[in-house]
Parts: sequence; structure tokens; C-alpha cells
Amino acid sequence: MADRLFLRLDDDPLHGPESGAPAGTLRAFPVAAALRGHVSHLMLCRENLAEGHEVRERVLPDGAVRLIFNFGDAPFVGDEQGQAVEAVGASTTPVVLCMRRKVEGLSVTLRPGTAAALLGLPAGEIGGTAVHLDELWQGEGVELLERMTEARDDAARVALLQAVLLRRLRDGDAGGNAAAMRAAQLIADADGRRPLREVAAAVGVGERRLQQLFHAHVGLSPRAWSRLARLHGCLRALRQQPSPAWAQVALEGGFYDQSHLVNEFRALCGVTPTEFLDQAASGSSKTAG
Repeated sequence: MADRLFLRLDDDPLHGPESGAPAGTLRAFPVAAALRGHVSHLMLCRENLAEGHEVRERVLPDGAVRLIFNFGDAPFVGDEQGQAVEAVGASTTPVVLCMRRKVEGLSVTLRPGTAAALLGLPAGEIGGTAVHLDELWQGEGVELLERMTEARDDAARVALLQAVLLRRLRDGDAGGNAAAMRAAQLIADADGRRPLREVAAAVGVGERRLQQLFHAHVGLSPRAWSRLARLHGCLRALRQQPSPAWAQVALEGGFYDQSHLVNEFRALCGVTPTEFLDQAASGSSKTAG
């Protein structure tokens, strides 16, 4: 069994694409102009594994809500296999995927604050969970998967998917929550280091209202989103420091001290900072700049 540290970050809503998957297994597709306000990335993953061979990937949380369409064998999370079509809620918890045989699927990463327009319910209602898409789309998820499976090539699959997403936007409430979207961007741009009272004031709401908006439209609390933004800022900084001074990294990253940095890595990544760098140095995590 092979292990990989995978920053999915393959379609990171905080700052952009990054990945630890082997070269050639991921392919990004352009998002249609009419969808760009709601969809940040469309990504195809394809990898064929030898019979009896397994690969485990630790997927680090990035706060995104995603739609997943599996054409091959859906990965396992623990003892439970993933669903053919699912909506995956925002989370601060790392997930270890176990992949076997033919791995092939499309993921749609939604922009923070826009999930309700495409799912038909607030993002907070599926936070930290994976829900079969047919429960939200009244059976259309499996039907779309079947149509994409029969399509002539990857481009045709993506075209079918985007056409359905566009129709769902036209038929429903195509808007996102502007205050939640703006607040999420302000926090991300500051790597989670901007006080929430300032963020709330900047978008014209009180702190309590900001909490409510984030839960409903992002699926996380503002504090959880800030923690992820701070972590991802630290991960970017670590790529530039092969032999970091951890106390300095903690200070510059907005952590209280080195112990706080280590505790946040364990909670959000499932590994310590040193373990993270060891895996990166061994080639199990190759992130793009």
C-alpha cells in the first residue's frame, strides 16, 4: 500500500490549485463564464491501480463544498466506500482516502457562499458530511452521471455537466450571499489574520450576523474558515523554507507560539509540521507554486 499526502488544494477555494497527486492524474477544465461566480474549479482525476494495490491519500481540508461524480471505483473513507454522485460539505477535518482499481471522477468546487444556488439548501445543512446528490437533485445526479459516462470524451462530459449546472442556476436562485462571499475572501486574503470584528464591519454586518451567514452559506464558522486560511498561508510559506525555524514560522504565520502551530497542524492536517515536511521532501507531496 502506498501513502500520499494530497493537498486538495487541487482546487483550493482559498488561493488556487495545488496538488500532491502524480503527474498526469489530474486535469483541470475551464469553467464557463456564466458559472465562474459559483464554480471555482472543475477537475478530472484519473488513475488506474493494479489489482490488489491500494493508495491512501490524506486530503487536507480547504473549506470547500464540492460535487463529486465517480465514473470508476469510488474511494473508501475508512470502511465506507464513497457514493457514485455526492455533495461533500465544508469541513476542517483531514480525510484519508483509500483508492483501488480504476479511479476516475469529476469534482466541482463551489465558491464560498454559493452552494445554496446549486444544491437547493444552505451549505450548513451538509457541513462535514457527504450526501448522495440525488437527495438534493431529485434523481438527476445519477442520470447526469450515466449521460457523462456515455459521452464520447472528457470534454463532452464536462460540457454536459456545465449545461446542467447552468440550467439549475437559471431555474433556481442564481445568487450567492454577497456578504458571506466577501467576508470569506477578506479572511482568505489576510491568511486568516484579520480580526473578525473588522471583517464584519467591512461587509456591513454585526459579528453575530456574520456567524449566521457563514454557517448558512459557507458551511463553517468564520473562526473555522480563518483557521484554514492561516494554515494554508503557513503551508505556502513552508514551501519556500526547506529548513524552517519553527518559532519564526509560528510568529510570522499568526500563531500564538510554536505549540499552537503544532496543535493546529495535528488538528487540521492529521500530521505535525515536521511530518508534513518529511513527506513533502520524500516526494509524496509535490505542490505547485
